[in-house]
Amino acid sequence: MNKNIVINREKTIIKTSIIGIITNVILAAFKAAVGLLANSIAIVLDAVNNLSDVLSSVVTIIGAKLAGKKPDKKHPLGHGRIEYISSMFVSGLVFYAGIVALIESVKKIIHPQKPEYTAVTLFIIAVAVLAKLVLSAYVCRQGKKVNSGALTASGKDAFFDAILSASVLLCAIFYLVFGISLEAYMGVIISFVIIKAGVEMMGETFHEIVGQRVDAKLSKKIKQIINEEPEIRGVYDLMITNFGPNKNYASLHIELPDTMQVDEVDRLTRKIEEKVYHKTGVILTGVGVYAFNTKGGEAAEIRNHIQKIVLAHDWALQLHGFYADIEQKSMRFDVVLSFDIDKEEALEILFEEVHKVYPTYKLQIVPDIDIAD
Repeated sequence: MNKNIVINREKTIIKTSIIGIITNVILAAFKAAVGLLANSIAIVLDAVNNLSDVLSSVVTIIGAKLAGKKPDKKHPLGHGRIEYISSMFVSGLVFYAGIVALIESVKKIIHPQKPEYTAVTLFIIAVAVLAKLVLSAYVCRQGKKVNSGALTASGKDAFFDAILSASVLLCAIFYLVFGISLEAYMGVIISFVIIKAGVEMMGETFHEIVGQRVDAKLSKKIKQIINEEPEIRGVYDLMITNFGPNKNYASLHIELPDTMQVDEVDRLTRKIEEKVYHKTGVILTGVGVYAFNTKGGEAAEIRNHIQKIVLAHDWALQLHGFYADIEQKSMRFDVVLSFDIDKEEALEILFEEVHKVYPTYKLQIVPDIDIAD
C-alpha cells in the first residue's frame, strides 16, 4: 500500500479517536454529576458507559499505532491484523457494557429508588443524545472511509449510547408526567440491545481474523481487469489473503494459449500484476498458468465430453485448466468442488467415470475449493 495512504489512514483513526475521547469525557462528567444529584442509577450508568467508550478510543489508537508498524523479519507482511484484535477488544467492551447495564437495571427493579428529575437534568440528557448521534455518524463515516473495523465498532457503540440516553430521557419525561418510574425496565431492554450489538461486532471481527470468503465484488473486479487482456482465456483459483485493512495479497491462475513463449508470459503476468494493484490495491504474489489447446479439434471435443461428464454432478461447480495431449495420451484438469462432498470421494467418482470413457489416457485431476465467485 502507498506509504502516504497508510500515514493518512493512521492520522484519521487517531484524530477521530481523540475527538471521541474528548466528547465522552465531557459527557461522562456532566452525566455523573446529574445522575448523582437526581438519584438516577440509569444516568450514572450512562456516564460509566461513556467512560468505557473512552477506553475503546484509547484501544483504537493503540491498535492503529501498532498496526502501522513497518514490516520486520519476524512479521514480513506487516502488523495490520493487530487492528482486528483491537476491534475485538472494542466489541468486548460493548458486550461488557451491556452486561453491566443489565445487572444494574435488574438491581434497580428489585430495589427501586425514587428519582428526582429537573429541567436541567432533562436538558443535559437531551444534549447528550444529540452529541452521541453526531459523534456516531462522524466516527462511522470515518471508519468506512479508512476501512477501520475498530472505528466502525466505536461508531456503532456511540449510536447505542445515544439510544440508551434517549430511553433515559423518555423515562424521565414519563415519570414527571405520570409519576411512574420505568427507567429500570427500559434499562433491561436497552441492555439486551447492546449485548446483541456486541456479539454481532465480535462475530464480524472473528470472521476477519479466521478468514472468510473473498468479497464477490472484489473478486469479479479482479477477474474483469485480467480478462481484458486478449491472450487470456480465463481467470481461476483466485485466493486473497488479508493481512489487515486494505492489505490484501492474492494468487490466481490464468489460461493461456499453448503457443505462447515464456518471455511473452512473463511480460503479460507483470502487466496484469501492475493493473490489478493500481485499480484495486490488491498485490498479486503468484500467477500460475494453465495451457489451452490450440492445435486440432480433437482436444476440444474431448474437453466438451469431459465437461459434460464432470458437471453432471451437482457438487462439481466448475471445470477449468483442461489440457489434452493427444500424442502422449494424457489429460489434466481442475474441478471446483462444493462443500457438500468429500474431496477423496469426488476424485474417486470422477476418475472412474472418465477412465471408463477414455481408458487409454493418463489422468490428472486436481480438486479445487470453492473460495471465490
